[in-house]
Amino acid sequence: MTPRRNAGAGAEAELPEYAGHYRLESRLGSGGMGVVHLARSTSGMKLAVKVVHAEFAKDPEFRGRFRQEVAAARKVSGAFTAPVVDADPDAGRPWMATLFIPGPTLSDEVKRNGSMQPDQLRRLMAGLAEALRDIHRVGVVHRDLKPSNVLLAEDGPKVIDFGISRPKDSELRTETGKLIGTPPFMAPEQFRRPREVGPAADIFALGSVMVHAATGRGPFDSDSPYVVAYQVVHDEPDLTGVPESLAPLVRRCLAKEPEDRPTPDELMRELRSVAASYDTQAFIPAQRSGDGPAPKPPAEQPAPSGGRRIGRRVAVGAGALGLVVIAALASVRLTGSDDPAPAGPEPSATAAVLRSWKAKPAPGKAGMPQCSYQDRTLWCAQPGAVFALSPADGRPLWRHAIAAKRIGEPPVVSGSLVQLCTNGGSLLTAFDLRSGNEVWKRPLPQGTTVRYAGGTTLLTRADGTLTGVDGRSGRTKWNRRLAGYGTPAVDSFAGDPLAYATATSEEGTHTRVTAVNPGTGAVRWTASLQGVLKPVGSQGRSLIFLSFDKASGASAVVRYTPASKTSRWVALPVPRLSPQATTHGDTVYLLSAGGSLEAVDLAAGKRLWQVETSVSRGSAPVGDGEHVYFTAADGRLLAVDARDGRLRGQTPPRLGAHADKVNADLPAPLIAGGHVYAAAPDGTVFAVAARDPSGW
Repeated sequence: MTPRRNAGAGAEAELPEYAGHYRLESRLGSGGMGVVHLARSTSGMKLAVKVVHAEFAKDPEFRGRFRQEVAAARKVSGAFTAPVVDADPDAGRPWMATLFIPGPTLSDEVKRNGSMQPDQLRRLMAGLAEALRDIHRVGVVHRDLKPSNVLLAEDGPKVIDFGISRPKDSELRTETGKLIGTPPFMAPEQFRRPREVGPAADIFALGSVMVHAATGRGPFDSDSPYVVAYQVVHDEPDLTGVPESLAPLVRRCLAKEPEDRPTPDELMRELRSVAASYDTQAFIPAQRSGDGPAPKPPAEQPAPSGGRRIGRRVAVGAGALGLVVIAALASVRLTGSDDPAPAGPEPSATAAVLRSWKAKPAPGKAGMPQCSYQDRTLWCAQPGAVFALSPADGRPLWRHAIAAKRIGEPPVVSGSLVQLCTNGGSLLTAFDLRSGNEVWKRPLPQGTTVRYAGGTTLLTRADGTLTGVDGRSGRTKWNRRLAGYGTPAVDSFAGDPLAYATATSEEGTHTRVTAVNPGTGAVRWTASLQGVLKPVGSQGRSLIFLSFDKASGASAVVRYTPASKTSRWVALPVPRLSPQATTHGDTVYLLSAGGSLEAVDLAAGKRLWQVETSVSRGSAPVGDGEHVYFTAADGRLLAVDARDGRLRGQTPPRLGAHADKVNADLPAPLIAGGHVYAAAPDGTVFAVAARDPSGW
């Protein structure tokens, strides 16, 4: 496929097609060190991907700095930054992917709509104070907080771009005579003694950002950066136009000496006294005006064939790449450490019959194992190895070395063989169930997605061709081009004999759904349903979807029954960003970016409960009727009560030593035989008793 081009000069005007296995769709903006692209994962999730400029990729010092950027971002916890999804500092062109956050930068918002109102300013300041609290809590100093590095999302401000942030224990130091930062938002000590810059410098920048939000200018203004630097160090700030209720607090933030500035916690306490009511309404109400909550048709109605136009919107500031991963439950204090495990299993009694264990089946291999449970065996893979484990005690049954550096999904048994797709969908390999020996390999065109249904492997190519491959032999059984709106996404669900291909119209008004017999490629039924829909499960003879609004937020849960051609919609009170969902009976569980977990009862047509876990990025949740389980990016397994969402237990974090390595795909926990199986970034696979999360 010919690379796409954007306006611009030089080699950077020609966009690469992929970063890792993420397809780059368009350029969002360009900065001094890289270009930020809008991209999509194979599941359709929107991402912002920073790809560094070619000239910097050749510089070892820059690579070290980029690696530090990833490492610093992984330490940050909280709901006020955009989660890191994936990164590869070692690629020919280093890149990093974060969740795409719809919304303008503060800089763009002020340019477009002028200064903010007092209530908006209070919420902005509180949100930024909370963000800095989380950043500083783990020993990171941002050092470049400015309006263009603040995204105004609907659920609050997000601090982005940690390109020059510095952990306290960093080995990279500012060179003598070199200033790093943006002069109008730098603290006096950044000019006087840059090697000694600490968290208080971010508080000074916060004060400058607030003046900009209130007035459209900075507290120290000049066309010359040298004059600005002099004013920052020697002059008093100009706070004309800052609301009287906030001016004293902003002035304290702009104190010349670091020790005279408030801490983030002090700022939040002061702001609570400033505002009698502290709400969390959207920063940009116009983004949702006229739309309101998701559409709520009658409980059972014929599937709509038309509807209002749902346009596509891409709204993000240039350089909008924010980083964060690990977050704790807001009401729970974490204990434990990286908890290194031995090479072999280490059983321990947790109940009269069930036994917990943990193991590192591939010592020396980095990366989070991806596992599935089939035929009473755990089938796992991580970069460099694929292996089988006994679910009873974690004992290795076999292990086979592989050359793959990236594992996107766990191995799956198909056609009496273990199949594994590696290297961004470019290679499909089948292994013998008992010995682990390779049986066949099949190279795949770039951009191919792989799904499994029964004994058939389903391949979807970028040109829209759907291919059925015999799982036993690796040979093609059938090819089919499905009618519709372009390249389909294909899904299959346990216990369902059909596979489902979905494609959305260009204008986003309808989704075409095609049910396919995976063994023959025969089409069983088709439907054109209103809106942008993504299948998340099946129940009986019905298919369950999430419906997405024009800002890519999930706004409703939908059940479609093809026999009666009826749909049932359950609206969500607030659109959810990048949710992962699963079904258990009539209940759908959703875990969204930022940590919102909720349960929706399709039979009753209502939401059962919703809790804020503050896990900024987690796996898809799974349920067994008693508990809902999910994995956090730091390797914790968490369990909440399926009846009310209350936390019932969690395991210690197991992040490991590779802070610059990001796990793009967090595997969902597995439930079988009274155990919950999970994996962690330090290479551990472990099992705990499902019925006793409090004992984890």
